[in-house]
Amino acid sequence: MDATVKYDVPYFSQWETPDMTLAVVAEGAQAALLKDPLWASSGAHNVEDYARWAGNLCGMACLKMVLAARTGRAIPIMDLAMGCREHGGYVEEPDGRIKGLIYAPFIPFVRDRFGLDARVVTGISTADIGGILKEPAFFIASVHHSIRWPETEPPSKGGHLVLVTALEGDRIRFHNPSGHVVATRENVEMPLETFDRFFAGRGIAIDR
Repeated sequence: MDATVKYDVPYFSQWETPDMTLAVVAEGAQAALLKDPLWASSGAHNVEDYARWAGNLCGMACLKMVLAARTGRAIPIMDLAMGCREHGGYVEEPDGRIKGLIYAPFIPFVRDRFGLDARVVTGISTADIGGILKEPAFFIASVHHSIRWPETEPPSKGGHLVLVTALEGDRIRFHNPSGHVVATRENVEMPLETFDRFFAGRGIAIDR
């Protein structure tokens, strides 16, 4: 089933400097992102908070893209994260670790804060995403983060979020908040069978 978001969706990384991805992979987000020169654009109070949170903000990057597509406004990613935390979408553990994005509290967060209708979707195949896009809705899909290297075999499915914008024939298109080069970040295209190796069969649909 062919389905496409009918207007341009701006791209945003989950880190303020998109080219930081390989450093994050090599050093870990909390070490690498202390060196992000653009960290203040995130809305964080300090670079330490930014580095601690940014590794968990793929979902907020997807939401930032949705909101920018709908309104033309780019909301700082940490503003989104702190609002989502207030609704329970993120939980800070006593040791400082951050749990989330938790899907269920995300739904009332985007409803109350932005007037968006959203729902959790589970138990679907990659081919089913076309039906969601036709409703019409954006789809934030749970995939393994190694989807930036589609030739690899992921050790598991899920754990990272990307924003799907089109499904046409046997190919899918999406924005990946942690792609390491432009080709793996913006309007990434790949065969459905490749995407399916990384896709956990769940995600969040947000009505357009």
